[in-house]
Amino acid sequence: MNTLRSALRAPPDPWEQTRRELGLDADPGPGGHADDCNIAVQIVDRHVERGRGGEVAMRFIAADRVDECTDLTYDDLFDRSARVAGVLLRLGLRPGDTVSLLAGRVPLLYLAALGVWRAGGVACPLFAAFGPEPVRQRLELGECRFLITTTSIYRRKIASMRTELPQLEHVLVIDVDAAGAPEGTESLPDLLLSAAPAPAARTLAEDPAILHFTSGTTGTPKGAVLVHEAVVSHAATGRSVFALDHDDVYWCTADPGWVTGTSYGVVAPLAAGVRMVVDEAEFDADRWYRIIEQERVTVWYTAPTAIRMLMRAGRDAADAHDLGSLRLVASVGEPLSAQAVEWGRSVLGQPIRDTWWQTETGAIVIANGHDMAVKPGSMGQPVDGLQVTLLQSADDGELTIVDGRTVEVADHDEIGMIAIRPGWPSMFRRYLNAPERYRKAFVDGWYISGDLARRDEDGSFWFIGRADDVIKTAGHLIGPFEVESVLMEHDDVVGAGVYGMPDPVAGDVIHAEVVLRDPEGGDETLQSVKAHARRRLGATLAPRSILAVDRLPYTRSGKVMRRLLRARALGLPEGDTSTLEGTDP
Repeated sequence: MNTLRSALRAPPDPWEQTRRELGLDADPGPGGHADDCNIAVQIVDRHVERGRGGEVAMRFIAADRVDECTDLTYDDLFDRSARVAGVLLRLGLRPGDTVSLLAGRVPLLYLAALGVWRAGGVACPLFAAFGPEPVRQRLELGECRFLITTTSIYRRKIASMRTELPQLEHVLVIDVDAAGAPEGTESLPDLLLSAAPAPAARTLAEDPAILHFTSGTTGTPKGAVLVHEAVVSHAATGRSVFALDHDDVYWCTADPGWVTGTSYGVVAPLAAGVRMVVDEAEFDADRWYRIIEQERVTVWYTAPTAIRMLMRAGRDAADAHDLGSLRLVASVGEPLSAQAVEWGRSVLGQPIRDTWWQTETGAIVIANGHDMAVKPGSMGQPVDGLQVTLLQSADDGELTIVDGRTVEVADHDEIGMIAIRPGWPSMFRRYLNAPERYRKAFVDGWYISGDLARRDEDGSFWFIGRADDVIKTAGHLIGPFEVESVLMEHDDVVGAGVYGMPDPVAGDVIHAEVVLRDPEGGDETLQSVKAHARRRLGATLAPRSILAVDRLPYTRSGKVMRRLLRARALGLPEGDTSTLEGTDP
């Protein structure tokens, strides 16, 4: 029996090298403290102090014209974020106060985030496409005293419920139309005109810096709190996974309202001193290819949802552009199929490198790093400094406990729960106002991710699914992603969702819904897909039925909502999944 024990030795601490690079181990000087750490100082001031202030830090591509750009240098980030901090402090921001950021990918939103950190506040990014109720719920749960948003969003989503948010004292709008700032708000651009730049507040490594909301099993969002020291993980993984250097042109397509858009859309690239590209518009295949060509993007971090849309656009759309500047393409948000990896190699000239992490981890945990040979379909291997293992669990996802201790998976290719030994810098420090929920996330000295995987002889991890997604059919545990990946191998399939349906004999049988490349594809195409699945998976694992649909339901972060597929198939009212166990993936 092959053992994995030798692979589980605690790795050396790599974070010290990054701390030294960030100057966090230096003598703090008179009045300083060895634990002083402020994200804004590490990712902006440090470059200015080293004489790189005049270099472009962020290039914004205008929504209406791809050839119209706005550049911000590191000097600009330093000065303007200091003025944002000055405004917030003048309005009464206290250390640790939460400031919600609700806008699209526009310059002042990014400057506002830097200003919040500089002033000693906690930045709480929210997704601009959220409806009024999700916004209200997060503002309330986060006890937000400040909100920075747009005039349009305020009028459509906030104004009517302002009385329900008594703790919300200040709303700053980043744009003012002809009608002026709405009643109950103040114009941030106007306030900045007379604002004095504020010096960086003294914050400690363990002081809260970021509040991210993520979905919860009860429907109540979980507020995961990250601290200023998270910058160490962001900087370290930017180097170890992407090999980021100040000569790179880097583009992360994630919205700033999500954890990826903060960790790798702001902090990691600025820590590396790169030139960031930010596209203010939404997805368009030709536009995206043109941006890569026009800006000579070298490192591109995007999502499988976007990759599938690019695949559906066809190869000709990519071949019309020079994409030769790309040296690394990576993906995040959901598992990446082997077909997508190979499509990247063929069409983009680079294999797409999958990465795995969660809101709670704050930074990449498992990845196909820049110096690794990519195994199509694999999540990759743990990044330096993290001890990651697989723990035995029962069919229902409950961990196996023997004599009060968890049991690590011993055999290669055995399925287990991904678990991480706590202590990395970007690990969330608590769930907001939910200490018991936080306590349950840790068992026997491990952070329990809720995701299942297997590991091969080389130590590479292969995603199986959320513990509550796994299908048990005829005594076999089947990860839906395994089946979806095989379906995606078929040339006519560009999207797939797999779920289990109750069966009196087998327990569950596997069903699938697919999006076809040609929407007019008929029964003949579906029969071809079924035959392919049976050849690759065998009769037991292949879907009992495959239905062609126009589109699949995805979460805002790009994950297939398998519970919703199953609910619909069971005849539950759309959106009512209360009788189903588990959570959306």
